[in-house]
Amino acid sequence: MRTRANRRFTWPDERLIRAAQGGDLTSLTTVVMESQPHVRRFALSLCSSPQDAEDAAQEALIILYRKIGTLRATGALASWMFRIVRNECLRQVRFLVARSEEEPSAEPEASAEDAVLRRLEAERIAAALRALPLDQRQVLVLRDVQGLPGRTVADALGLSTAAMKSRLHRARAALRHSLAATEGDARP
Repeated sequence: MRTRANRRFTWPDERLIRAAQGGDLTSLTTVVMESQPHVRRFALSLCSSPQDAEDAAQEALIILYRKIGTLRATGALASWMFRIVRNECLRQVRFLVARSEEEPSAEPEASAEDAVLRRLEAERIAAALRALPLDQRQVLVLRDVQGLPGRTVADALGLSTAAMKSRLHRARAALRHSLAATEGDARP
């Protein structure tokens, strides 16, 4: 007897996807239900917390439900869903970064001057990160901010591990260079 944990989930077949794209509600519901375990696994591997993963998976499944008609190749469902989940996780990171920049720190500061200096430093780092090209910013956030394993980052971005490492190296170097260039501006 197979337990649920041992059960191997499969993606919906092309016939079912085509029927869902054609507007068959039963097929659409089946496609969403059969995609759910994969989408959750993607989200858990990409998001920074289980709660974020659950939110990203739900959003991705809603997008699947609403926009399955825009899927061009029925055989590309897995890669399409992976990109949607990746984008949802990145959207959450951007939201959290923006929110943390707006909210004051909960920990007590040694002085008002220290608080101002920390805020300025955080703003300087955030600006340097925003200035990076999108491909470099994505790899840096996934690997260094979210702490995802290299193979997961490479898969999420559709890169080989070597290409991901190269892009990460360039992103880190560009960030260091940008921060070094603005370091004199940050000091009083």
